[in-house]
Order: sequence, then C-alpha cells, then structure tokens
Amino acid sequence: MPVGTQATVKSLSPGDLLAANAQMLLGNTYHLSQRPGAERIDRLGGLHRFMAWDGPILTDSGGFQVFSLADRARVDDDGVTFSSHLDGSRHRLTPERAMEIQALLGSDVAMAFDQLVDPHGAEVSAAMERTHRWAERSLAARGRPDQAVFGIVQGGVDPELRRTSVAAIAGMAFDGIAIGGLSVGESKAEMATTLAVVADALQGDPRPRYLMGVGSPIDFFTAVEHGVDLFDCVLPTRVARTGQVWSDAGRLNLRNAALQDDPSPIDAACACEACRNHSRAYLAHLFRAKELLAYRLATVHNVTWTLELMRRLRASLLDGSFDDLRHRVASAFARPAAAD
Repeated sequence: MPVGTQATVKSLSPGDLLAANAQMLLGNTYHLSQRPGAERIDRLGGLHRFMAWDGPILTDSGGFQVFSLADRARVDDDGVTFSSHLDGSRHRLTPERAMEIQALLGSDVAMAFDQLVDPHGAEVSAAMERTHRWAERSLAARGRPDQAVFGIVQGGVDPELRRTSVAAIAGMAFDGIAIGGLSVGESKAEMATTLAVVADALQGDPRPRYLMGVGSPIDFFTAVEHGVDLFDCVLPTRVARTGQVWSDAGRLNLRNAALQDDPSPIDAACACEACRNHSRAYLAHLFRAKELLAYRLATVHNVTWTLELMRRLRASLLDGSFDDLRHRVASAFARPAAAD
C-alpha cells in the first residue's frame, strides 16, 4: 500500500497510482485529523472523494505517532494527549476518538488504536497490555458496519510477549490481524524471528495479516514466507525524493555525476512513465537542477517497480519460483547503490 499520509502519495496523482497498478492506499488518522480535519473531510464526501481515489483505503489509528512524536505525546491508560506538531495546540486521542475519526474519513479498513514503543525498551510489556485494552475499546467503538477493523499485535522482540499478544488480539472479533512494533530499530534477524513466532501462533487463522511499516524489497520475502499479505511503508517514495531508485539490478543513485551522459532508462524492463520516456541522464539533470519533476518521476518509478515486484512475488508463490526470485532480489540489493 503506497502511503498517502496527507491524503496524497507525495508528488503522485491518482492517475499515476492507477497506472502503477496500486491496489490500495494508506491514510493517516493523526495527520488528517490535524489538517484539514476529519469532520471537514466527512462534510466533503469522505476521504475517497476528497482525494479522488476509488480504490480501497486503509487508515492507521495514530498509534505510530505515539512513538514518532513521543516528545509531544503524554500517554495514560485512557489515551494520548498530543501537542500538535503544527501549532502546539492540545489534542486528545483515545481508542474511541481514533475510531470516530476513521469512521468520518470513511476508509475501508480502520486500525485499532495501539501503543508502539521501542521493541527493546522497558515499557514493552505494559504497552502491550494497554494495546490489548485499547483493542477491546476500539472494537466496542466501531461505528461503521461497512468498515473492516484490524487489531494490532505488539510485544517487541520478546517471543513470549508476542505469543501472549497474538492470543489476545486473535481472540477478538477483528477482520484482520496486523503485526506492529517492527522496523523501528530491531535487527533484521530479530524481525525474522518475531515474524516466525507470530506466524506459528496464528496457524490456522484465516484472516489477512498486515505487517505495518515495512517496505524494503528484501524484507517482503521474509514476511511473505511467514504468511504476511499486506504491507505499507514510506520507504519507496522517501528514497525516491533523495534520488535513489530501485530496479532488478538493485539501487541506483540518480544524483551521481556518472549518470549525466547515460542515455539508458532506469530499468529497460519497467513500464513506468519515467522508464518509457526519459533517460538516466535527464533524471540526473533534473535532480542536479532541483526541478520538481525529478521527485515525481523517481517516485512514479519506485512505486511502479515495487508494486510490480509484489505482483511477481504473488505469481512466484503459484509457480514455485519464490526462492529463485528471492535470491535474485537479495543479491541485487546486497550490492551498494550503482554509480555511488
């Protein structure tokens, strides 16, 4: 799911996303409630109409901002009080308010409110227990029968806490199960071990599984191997704005002077607008000139390539080529960025 934090995937139009074969987008409860406001979006016809996107939308609950804006957040058992990153005003977010905001936005999938903390910190157990209580309150506050609700498994990198959290969240009437608290500082080995623990604990559970905040090509394979169905991450769009683009050959740094005379596309096999119409030399020029088109074209490419990788990954599960595809992608991305 490409991330549309502010009701837009940065620099891309809905048409760009359709051309890239995006199936679903993600919106941000905290940021949209701050600006332009959930009530305003509701008055204007809901998030789909507001951003002109007819496909599915998943909204997070604001739980990540409890972590990322920790210096502006005060947590208690009832909820979180934020000092706005925009103007310093005070805002209260509880499980009930998080669900109300998501109902007003009209997303297709709403997330239960959770508390994300450092996976190695002393607060992991207490935050997990609070997440379970907030999950029950989130379900009780569900306001739209047409909106699926996913619960979130926490517990850091502690296997026993993860098993405890799976038992609690899977025991509730959620429509899907999210795995939170990863890709926030733990090692790749710890992520893989944690995913294995969660997958084992979820054996036989038919509900979709969503790994929150993971968008690295190599990590996709580890997660899919453990039954993950959905991903979101700002990584493909964020690195694009720095000039890093992805391809079957690995990473390419468009800011490098060596590309100024390169007439080839980013990836000859890619069907995106950037690869069909423009050379590496042109994109290198745009980045050096700080032209806005650079960000759009690099982002179009990274989103298209990532979504195509996911399509190929799905196909590989059917034709038995999963291990071969994983080996090729891992080998390519293990190398330093080309032209660095």
